[in-house]
Amino acid sequence: MEARAKVTGVRITPRKVRLVIDVIRGKDVAEALGLLANMNRSGVSEVTKLVKSAAANAINNNKMQEKNLYIAEIYAGDGPRLKRYLPRAKGSASQILKRTCHITCVVKER
Repeated sequence: MEARAKVTGVRITPRKVRLVIDVIRGKDVAEALGLLANMNRSGVSEVTKLVKSAAANAINNNKMQEKNLYIAEIYAGDGPRLKRYLPRAKGSASQILKRTCHITCVVKER
């Protein structure tokens, strides 16, 4: 049995989110939420909401025990990139890529 939650189009680069999710992968849900509460990185609030949502899906939809839940999988993939341009010297322009990501969390019971 597993429960999953997914958030799409988060306006944070996948690289920054991966720094956060690598810390909590494989941990119990309660321990992961404790680590996230004390972490000072961008993307922590989005990942916290996602873990809570996956845990709620497991408890309410699949009747799993809250104390036995752990994060089996969590990963961040690339989303669409917003392309913007910055004016430069001599009438040229340089491109700016504003990256987004999709984050998926899978929670299982031990």
